[in-house]
Amino acid sequence: MTAADVDDVAWDIQPLLEGSDVDELLDRAQQDAEELATYRGRIAALTSAELATVMEAVGRIHDLVGRAASYAGLRFAVDTGEGALYQAVSERAAQISTELVFVDLEWAAAQDDVAARLLADPALGFCAHHLRAARRYAPHLLSEPEEKLLTEKSVTGSSAWVRLFDQLTSEISVEIGGEDTSLEMALSQLASPDGEQRKAAAEAVTAALQPGIGTRAYVFNTLAADKATDDRLRSYPSWISSRNLSNEASDESVQALVDAVVDRYDIPRRWYRLKAEILGHPIRDYDRMASVADSDSEIEWGSAAELVLDSYASFSGELADTARRFFDENWIDAPVRDSKRPGAFCAYTVASHHPYVMLNWTGRNRDVLTLAHELGHGLHAHLARPQGIFHQATPLTLAETASVFGETVTFGRLLDATDDPNERLALLAESIEGSIATVFRQTAMNRFEDAVHGHRRDNGELSVEDFGDLWYRTQHDMVGDSVELTDGYRSWWSYIPHFIGTPGYVYAYAYGQLLALSVYRRYAERGAEFVPRYLELLRAGGSMTPEELGSIVDCDLGDPEFWNGGLGIVESQLEAAEDAARAAGRI
Repeated sequence: MTAADVDDVAWDIQPLLEGSDVDELLDRAQQDAEELATYRGRIAALTSAELATVMEAVGRIHDLVGRAASYAGLRFAVDTGEGALYQAVSERAAQISTELVFVDLEWAAAQDDVAARLLADPALGFCAHHLRAARRYAPHLLSEPEEKLLTEKSVTGSSAWVRLFDQLTSEISVEIGGEDTSLEMALSQLASPDGEQRKAAAEAVTAALQPGIGTRAYVFNTLAADKATDDRLRSYPSWISSRNLSNEASDESVQALVDAVVDRYDIPRRWYRLKAEILGHPIRDYDRMASVADSDSEIEWGSAAELVLDSYASFSGELADTARRFFDENWIDAPVRDSKRPGAFCAYTVASHHPYVMLNWTGRNRDVLTLAHELGHGLHAHLARPQGIFHQATPLTLAETASVFGETVTFGRLLDATDDPNERLALLAESIEGSIATVFRQTAMNRFEDAVHGHRRDNGELSVEDFGDLWYRTQHDMVGDSVELTDGYRSWWSYIPHFIGTPGYVYAYAYGQLLALSVYRRYAERGAEFVPRYLELLRAGGSMTPEELGSIVDCDLGDPEFWNGGLGIVESQLEAAEDAARAAGRI
């Protein structure tokens, strides 16, 4: 079933093209887009059946462009040296998108009573939520010529800068012990139980980040300025308002989430103090992910795959069977390679195709949970495919639900099978540090982004030192005196792609983590009877508002206290880790 050697685990993306090629897909999309011009000036006057015909055509265009863009993007992800195809597809996709601008603009301008009458017809059910959500953008839309210009110019503007950043970071080489390794492999050494190895790896990463840091800072500055201009033209009240709107979340609700997490910064501080006691020395930034296990053993790919599949099977046979297809049908690309993009992700592609998962497998415990996490995304994408092109994907605020849930199921299965206090401590540490990274660190990164964009708008361009100071301050706010932040750590903001490609994204990790923990708590309370409701949530994709989706699994996302429930679960794991540390004689 699974490849024993991770080097053999490569995805097959050729089926995306359906026996065609990229140019042919885009030619067909271009022709379909041009034919839609006959509806220009008439969108608000159409019958529901006519509007359904328009939206079906728009869906076909999105599918064709999405297949071409996914193919080019996935090729670029595993070899960032192959940027020509990616750029060419991006340029043509932007040109095609300009042909569809009038649909969104005219729909947003339609009178409320007209829109309500049209949306009441079941003929538009396949795109109804999408159309309702699109009308929220009405106050922020520009004229058609302006929208078309911004769309076309984005390819040589913001998108080009993002591509440059990806190429720059993928080319970072870290020298450790006289040998060159990738940034991803070097960062994985920060989990080593050997303190000297962690220190050496951190110093090597810091050294590797110095060349080109001024260029990466310039990219960040340029994109921050570009976003400020865009937000001003579109009348967004803050730097993050556009992201919140796309997430179907109010500025106030997002701020409530951030405030709730910041108010519980005592949780990571308490963990790091416990970890310092376990390790027997003060914690520095490069010690935060240090393993508390007695060994630094690696996990083979095949064993990890079976473990994750068994974990999913313990919850749902349907999920396990679907997850197995990712391995059997070459939907995963796992090995670390030169010029491969760092990190891990799941690409939904399009609803008429299947998703793909990319990893950078280093054989650590964290990688096992990352595999479970990305497969969760993949399962969510796959089960929601029947919703179609308009409703498959959820807002970012719910996009992490299935991934964190799958990761938590895997963790829970491992913990239940472990009686040894030392092993339980190691597992609990893995989970707690995952929650800290996902909830608290991502919120601290949100505070960093907030400070960067505020500085860029109020004071102008940031120097490398300015970036370092803001990074240090916002990280220190989280860890306090429980972790010593070294001077070298001031440059570690400079390889994180989310700040560049998806500004404002990171709080969605905290949102998704806390939501998923609450969903998992309901599963723990109700057992097998909860499974159908969870699967219903996944199948619903993005066909409803976040509040409606949450209600499927009895989660009230409008309750400010909701976030405290998820944070309480993290705190309970911390208490269990303290008990395990005492039982193991580690403190």
